Amino acid sequence: MALDTVNGAASTPPRPSGGGRRARHAAARHGGSILRVIATLAFTFLGLLAVTFFIGRVVPIDPVLAAVGDRVNAATYERVRIELGLNLPLWEQFFRYIWAALQGEFGESVLTSNPVLDDIRRVFPATLELATVATVIGVVLGVPAGVVAATRRGTWIDHAIRLLGLAGYSVPVFWLGLMGLLVFYARLDWLPGPGRIDLFFEGLVTPVTGIILIDSALAGEWDVFWNAALHLVLPASILGYFSLAYISRMTRSFMLEQLQQEYVITARIKGLTERAVVWRHALGNARVPLVTVIALSYGTLLEGSVLTEIVFSWPGLGFYITNSLLNADMNAVLGGTIVVGAVFIGLNLLSDILYRLLDPRAR
Repeated sequence: MALDTVNGAASTPPRPSGGGRRARHAAARHGGSILRVIATLAFTFLGLLAVTFFIGRVVPIDPVLAAVGDRVNAATYERVRIELGLNLPLWEQFFRYIWAALQGEFGESVLTSNPVLDDIRRVFPATLELATVATVIGVVLGVPAGVVAATRRGTWIDHAIRLLGLAGYSVPVFWLGLMGLLVFYARLDWLPGPGRIDLFFEGLVTPVTGIILIDSALAGEWDVFWNAALHLVLPASILGYFSLAYISRMTRSFMLEQLQQEYVITARIKGLTERAVVWRHALGNARVPLVTVIALSYGTLLEGSVLTEIVFSWPGLGFYITNSLLNADMNAVLGGTIVVGAVFIGLNLLSDILYRLLDPRAR
């Protein structure tokens, strides 16, 4: 008893402070919020699988005839139909499809006779390379353009940047691609033509990542590197222009909102330079919603670079899906659609997590 009395303060279990409880509560709330986002995206992915399954069942293409041709006898037709599981009830086909898709099994391509996932692994790095360079162009040019337009609101500079962005939305991408090839390849001969690399450079570099710029740099094949970089200039610039138009418009909008806040007025009264107010404080706060904008723009380029890949004969995922669709190769079309949707969902999840990390109010 005496010992307890003397050392009462030490023997009594420490009670958690108010700050500690609040921190644990905030961490639990933040973790629960992240789990809700992940659950929402998981259900979205299941919805995507359901949509692609029913699209595959309603299109007027017989998967059996697409696989074996239209000159097979009835016995062979029925055997292949059973092998594909088309004799099963629709609900059982659906759950088999979901289970196979979750394991990355999308069947075999009619065109290449390869598993669809292997084909996607082969072509996706080309689309990733193109969309990544285009997004870098869009961010590096679009963010400063949006900031300048906001700080010069109502001037000719603002109007010029807005007109440039409007043109980026209005002019069809395939027309820009054709004009680019006509001017810079056919007339001026400044840049190489369609394709990812010249024919005599093909096969000189062993694919490691599938991205030629990285693989050629790792191999020390700088001639291949520069040839691939020159082939990338036109398609990446055209896609980057589309991305620039979107990012600059959204940056201008976010910056106009920030420049009207009281903290900006306070910073100016305290004597901070206009550069520090705009680029450090206002843009620092505008970067939070910009993360989501850039992520969505990147996902859109991965998904929507189909026309650019066709115009430039770029052997990416969009070219693969389009070619498969024209040849009624539905396994390849649906597999490619699922992969694009999964990438888009993943980018949404990444942008949401970054948003919460950058903005404590969202936690």
